[in-house]
Amino acid sequence: MKKVLILALMVAFVAAEAQVVTPQPSPAGSVSTVVGLTDVRIDYFRPRVKGRKIFGTDASVVVPNGQIWRTGANSGTKIIFGDDVKVEGIAVPKGEYLIFSWPGATEWTIALYKDVKIGGNTGAYDKAQEAANFKVKAEKLTEKVEVLTFNIGDISDDSKSAKVQLAWENTSVKFGITVDYDAKVMKSIEANTKVNPNNYFNAAVYYLENGKDLKQASEWIDKAVAANPTAFWILYQKARIQKANGDKAGALATSKASWEEAKKANNRDYMMMNEELQKGLK
Repeated sequence: MKKVLILALMVAFVAAEAQVVTPQPSPAGSVSTVVGLTDVRIDYFRPRVKGRKIFGTDASVVVPNGQIWRTGANSGTKIIFGDDVKVEGIAVPKGEYLIFSWPGATEWTIALYKDVKIGGNTGAYDKAQEAANFKVKAEKLTEKVEVLTFNIGDISDDSKSAKVQLAWENTSVKFGITVDYDAKVMKSIEANTKVNPNNYFNAAVYYLENGKDLKQASEWIDKAVAANPTAFWILYQKARIQKANGDKAGALATSKASWEEAKKANNRDYMMMNEELQKGLK
């Protein structure tokens, strides 16, 4: 009898612990990227259209126009910024925020919400907790998006801005993020050039390409050349800095030296780059 009781308890324990795992109707999703030097990530749950009408004014729509929406399923959508940013021109400190929205036919209102503990509970929404509130244009998609999808794209050439896109059913909305990495770079230059002379090269190029003190850039590139006098890629950047300083003769001589070293290394790319640079120096 005792053995039967023990066996029954074991079966009951296993039954209590065992769980059937099935796919979730709104699976978790995440998208992340680096904009400039800032990590940006979005964590969300992805509902499906499943033949329903999602946005609009009809009584049967899932998300009625003008009403607050958790902008996803389950506990809503969270956006995380690794540094201070600007969202649609509004300063937003680094940290985690919920994305709430009020859809419309041609325009949406979107808010970033500081108290992430409320999750998808729109009834607990407190306007005093908004970190940002802004309006963006809504666009119609030519192809239906079955599962709610967030993207972080449209990153600018200088990596100072990007767009967050929400796409679902036949609707797309985007909002802009801008970052400022100059302070980080300047701090890194100050710290790392003291430790490793090779960092003078990166510091000099940054100063050149961002319109900073060219005299300082010249000093740094000279130190980089002294540390590695046959590096064609360093000589090429020195020629560019000399040109920016108005020293065409010096730039031409340095570029020719870079070309010769690139030829020895069989690096056609830098040979061509120097040839192009020299056209503006003769």
